[in-house]
Amino acid sequence: QVQLVESGGGLVQTGGSLRLSCAASGRTFSNYNVAWFRQAPGKERDFVGTINWSGRYTNYADSVKGRFAIARDNAKNTVNLQMNSLRPEDTAVYYCAARSGSSTSFTPSSYDYWGQGTQVTVSS
Repeated sequence: QVQLVESGGGLVQTGGSLRLSCAASGRTFSNYNVAWFRQAPGKERDFVGTINWSGRYTNYADSVKGRFAIARDNAKNTVNLQMNSLRPEDTAVYYCAARSGSSTSFTPSSYDYWGQGTQVTVSS
């Protein structure tokens, strides 16, 4: 079992920045690939970005590429999502998720463990 807890959400103006953190406990975190997803009211849960177990490889949704960055510190069991140049359409609940194995995935159903989510609101 891996337990994930997100933090760092809040209210920010358009163009601002936030850094979300995902803290893990339980099994060896460095064995897991991690992704961030987000879900706006009335919409499906969308892929934001992913980082592989070593931190060497990342992938991002086109909508956030160049604005968001994911990094991990396996010694501290954390994965961070740095969000810059925020837009109102980035408003959503953000979730981190973890899956074991050698590859990352863009689909929510591929992930075994989820955090409770943290709200990000970007005002115009």
